[in-house]
Amino acid sequence: MKPSRRALLAIAGFLTPLVSTGGAWAAVSAEALVNSKCASCHTATGEGKWDRISESRRTPEGWDMTVARMSFAHGVKLTGDERSAIVKHLSDAYGLAPDETLTHRYIVDRTPSVVEHAENKLIGDTCARCHSYGRIAVQRRTEADWRKLVHFHVGQFPAIEIQAGGRDRNWFEIATGDTVKELANQYGFDSASWKQWKAQKPADASGTWRLVGHRPGMGAYEGSATITRTGDDRYSVDMVMRYENGTSETAKGAAVVYTGHEWRASVKQGNREVNQVMSLGTGGTELTGRWFETNNDSIGGTMRAVRADKAAQPSVLSVQPAMLRAGSRARIAINGVGLNGDVDLGNGVKVAKVLERSADRVVAEVEVEKDAASGSRAVKVGSAAGSDVVKIYRQIDYVKIIPEHPMARLGGGGGAIPKVPAQLEAIAFAAGPDGKPGSADDIALGPVPAAWSVDNLNKVAAEMKDTKYAGRIEPNGLFVPNGAGPNPERKYKTNNAGELKVIASVKDGSRTVKATAPLIVTVQRFNDPPIR
Repeated sequence: MKPSRRALLAIAGFLTPLVSTGGAWAAVSAEALVNSKCASCHTATGEGKWDRISESRRTPEGWDMTVARMSFAHGVKLTGDERSAIVKHLSDAYGLAPDETLTHRYIVDRTPSVVEHAENKLIGDTCARCHSYGRIAVQRRTEADWRKLVHFHVGQFPAIEIQAGGRDRNWFEIATGDTVKELANQYGFDSASWKQWKAQKPADASGTWRLVGHRPGMGAYEGSATITRTGDDRYSVDMVMRYENGTSETAKGAAVVYTGHEWRASVKQGNREVNQVMSLGTGGTELTGRWFETNNDSIGGTMRAVRADKAAQPSVLSVQPAMLRAGSRARIAINGVGLNGDVDLGNGVKVAKVLERSADRVVAEVEVEKDAASGSRAVKVGSAAGSDVVKIYRQIDYVKIIPEHPMARLGGGGGAIPKVPAQLEAIAFAAGPDGKPGSADDIALGPVPAAWSVDNLNKVAAEMKDTKYAGRIEPNGLFVPNGAGPNPERKYKTNNAGELKVIASVKDGSRTVKATAPLIVTVQRFNDPPIR
């Protein structure tokens, strides 16, 4: 009997929720649980610390993966509430400060199809042959614990020394020697950031919030949220999101804050179950991050929220639309907090008429001069200001498809693992002051509507008729792969994997600007942990 999708996720540690709708786990003594559940293997070292446990720091997902492994690999018996309580305790005591995860949030919020560039070549060559570099970078360990982790890998995965390019080197000697020293130097246990963060009083996220964001395939949105405290670091969430295309949806659910800033929420958004992975800024005045469908993390969007209550600071958060052509007249909506006063979009842009006005939204008609300088503009409404919220341009010089290296996965077809689509966007660019497209001073204008199509990527793909069998692309840029499993209609009766070229055609006045990107349609991911 094949394991269900639910069972597969439970093994990976992803299913036991970081957000629980019940309150029982909050009443469980996490410290007592560590003493009772972990003491049989981990030695107490005094002052409430434990061997191995107190020698590393991780994100909530990282700790949850560890606790899950203790259950399925070492037989530790835990209820869901007990597991959640232990993860909360360990995340608070041994987490990461906000700036320690800043450059690798993509691995935590599951941003699709990120191409990594290892900051440290030795660590990348030694460790990121089998999993992401980001998985390493959202951990902190003592040098001794990094070395023990290498030994664990060899014990758990004996073939590690000879796989993924390891046969050309003495992998174990390198891993336990220079690599461990580099890991301890770059991702060591002690840091000034962590000490400073731990000294701060945790912020209270309750209150009213103003939010903006972008969902690929749907566009920009703005809205509001009410966050209500329901317990220690626990909240109820009630949001409304209004899209630029005229649609709207609500999001209601519960959230937990780990480590004083790691916001994890589970909400019903429209008719979808959605996870929010965000960071609560210093002082609890800002939330930033990503949300995605619980069982389909390739579908989601970004979000930025700031306080709209007594703690609010006047600010401009977004402008819709965010691109204005020189020589045009347009209606714009400015979204923010404390929007009281004159509207100013800088030289070359005249506010012809203010049509609507409130403290969080101003709608105006603007005229952009023909010779207005191209580039990003700061927008001001009285004392509220926002930088890089609107772009002036004369023409679209070229387009890029994002992600630049998208990947979709087959699924369904009677199997336990569903399809994983790829959401594509066309991003417009204008040449910068040097007038040369493709140079460092180019201006990223933002997402633009496109006509989408696919073609075979290469000769082999054409011979295999990949465009016929791999899947289809929808008008909003969503590529939906076909079902998994052998296909008797295909050559060699192979499955529906394929190598495609996706094409975006963007209209810019009388011109059409095109972009292409390779799109790989591959097989299922059978082991999908929270941090890949």
